[in-house]
Amino acid sequence: MNLGLGLYRHMLTPTNYEFARQAGATHIVAHLVDYFKDGTAQKVDDQPTGTDRGWGRAGDPNQLWTLAELTDLRRGIEEAGLKLEAIENLDPAHWHDILLDGPRRTTQLEGVKTIIRRMGEAGIPILGYNFSLAGVAGRTKSNYARGNATSVGMEGAYDPPMPRGMVWNMIYDEHATTGTHPSISSEELWRRLEAFLNEVLPVAEAAGVKLAAHPDDPPMPTVRGQPRLVYQPAHYQKLIDLNPSPANTLEFCIGSLAEMTEGDIYEAVDTYSRQNRLGYVHFRNVRGKVPFYRETFIDDGEVDMLRVVQILRRNRFAGVLIPDHTPQMSCGAPWHAGMAYAMGFMRAALLTTK
Repeated sequence: MNLGLGLYRHMLTPTNYEFARQAGATHIVAHLVDYFKDGTAQKVDDQPTGTDRGWGRAGDPNQLWTLAELTDLRRGIEEAGLKLEAIENLDPAHWHDILLDGPRRTTQLEGVKTIIRRMGEAGIPILGYNFSLAGVAGRTKSNYARGNATSVGMEGAYDPPMPRGMVWNMIYDEHATTGTHPSISSEELWRRLEAFLNEVLPVAEAAGVKLAAHPDDPPMPTVRGQPRLVYQPAHYQKLIDLNPSPANTLEFCIGSLAEMTEGDIYEAVDTYSRQNRLGYVHFRNVRGKVPFYRETFIDDGEVDMLRVVQILRRNRFAGVLIPDHTPQMSCGAPWHAGMAYAMGFMRAALLTTK
């Protein structure tokens, strides 16, 4: 197993690559979507939470990530002595009608295929994605963690209707007509996912790229009146069974899985790592279950993270673990201190577990 660090778009800098090396990382997971673009959240080195209007505006629908952009990103990371393991998340601007089954679905499918081919050419092996209409919505931020550290949680169900022009918690059309998106059925959402996978997985295989599906965050049956796909651990098996392609893998989030109201986190880790279906792992600890939970320091939650590493090692998982997010610490560099704490714990876990 390898230790990695996830960096938001504005954090993809030589200084942060040096920080990753200093903290023991060998790999980077990069976000190219700008979650903070013209939104209400400040552009800080922390995960976005947003408001009822989401995180902010999606990117340029007419500008896909270019081969040169992807290649330059990989080379810059490699020059720092690291490897680029994955791009995490597609921009809603590039696939909103795939999610919504809208009029530009076919065009956007071809765009996603182009992105995947370019990733293969650039030598980037994994594309993380979350097939969700509402996206990551409904979380709150407060002094939830040990020592009053700022962290993220959830304080009840979040089901206000989703405005038109919004998908995946970002605005893709500022000029959309007023009103809200109608709710769809769970069966329809699964149908859309299966159609998406059947279209793009052959392209991913040919390009040497794996798709890695994130579970729902927060893992509720509905968010903003829209159904969710993977809000219980067993739902991951349904996703795997939709398509047998070896490129159909999981962005395996320990925190989201632990927040689910059913299942056993250790059984889930064992089940899916034994199937060799993990693309990469989000290594995060929590207390509580949806709709009331708190993200904690890595050593202070309800999950025995050393036991998780032991299971992964037993099942010969050879991929990358990253602390996708962690509480911020009271100092001049809150994000960096929190990440350094998590990375130190993880590095020790990788060195000492058998």
